[in-house]
Amino acid sequence: MRTVLLAILAAFTLAGCARQGPAGWQGYLEGEFVYVAAPLAGQLEMLSVQKGARITAGAPLFALERSAELAAQRQAAEQLAGAQARLADLKKGSRPSELATLTARLEQARAAAELSKLDLARQENLFKTRVIADSDIDRARLTHQRDTRAVDELTTQIETAKLGGRTDAIAAAEADTSAALAAKERADWNVAQKSQAAPRAALVYDTLYREGEFVAAALPVVALLPPENLKVRFFVNETEFATLKAGDTVRVALDGGAPAEAHISYLSPQPEYTPPILYNRDNRAKLVFMIEAIFTDPARARDLHPGQPVDVSLAK
Repeated sequence: MRTVLLAILAAFTLAGCARQGPAGWQGYLEGEFVYVAAPLAGQLEMLSVQKGARITAGAPLFALERSAELAAQRQAAEQLAGAQARLADLKKGSRPSELATLTARLEQARAAAELSKLDLARQENLFKTRVIADSDIDRARLTHQRDTRAVDELTTQIETAKLGGRTDAIAAAEADTSAALAAKERADWNVAQKSQAAPRAALVYDTLYREGEFVAAALPVVALLPPENLKVRFFVNETEFATLKAGDTVRVALDGGAPAEAHISYLSPQPEYTPPILYNRDNRAKLVFMIEAIFTDPARARDLHPGQPVDVSLAK
């Protein structure tokens, strides 16, 4: 009898010594969903995915009716083309045929000036011999001055015609072109937003509308669950909470599946407690803190589901 009692006491002693930490905690899987929506309203024209399907990043999800946006896009494109054409026209200056006309007039003015110069020289010689009156020499001098000014005037007109529009007019045309380009970019964005694609590989957790239904702006149409957004949530008591820290590795056991590793990513600073909130010796044992952990290998969470119960323990 004495031997049996000693054996029982030794077993209890060994069991107490072997208890290094908490046996484990109960928890469940929690998913952070990605709700995909369009910023513009419209009728759901095409739903490209089904609930429960697994899709890759960039896969098309849905498309809304976009007739008005396409019309606005065409209008913006035409307005941009018109603004660019006006700006280019201002920078080009006069047309070649207009420059040719001015050049011909300049040659005529130069010929007239040369002729009036020769006539003035003859009139001056005649005036020296008192053959002509003062009025004749004055008339010849003024005629030559007029022809010379005509040459200068046409030369300036040609230089101005080659310059194109004035600086202020070109600046205004550039501003109009910039505004038209911005309107075109906005119209393109509106058209693009009517079709949405998957931002990452994920499970189509739910579809919230059917084809033909009207979807208001910014309301989600598809709910996605990427594997990396599935996390473990469990609760520990006050004493055990003080021993855990972010980055600690835990072992997650699931019914019917192989255990997986995760690391603690979040420890809640707020306790969860059943009222009345009195921190006394009798009810402090009921005080628990929520902890979240992320799977070390996101691929391990690919076939798991939110709400699935798990058992969590510290990894050895």
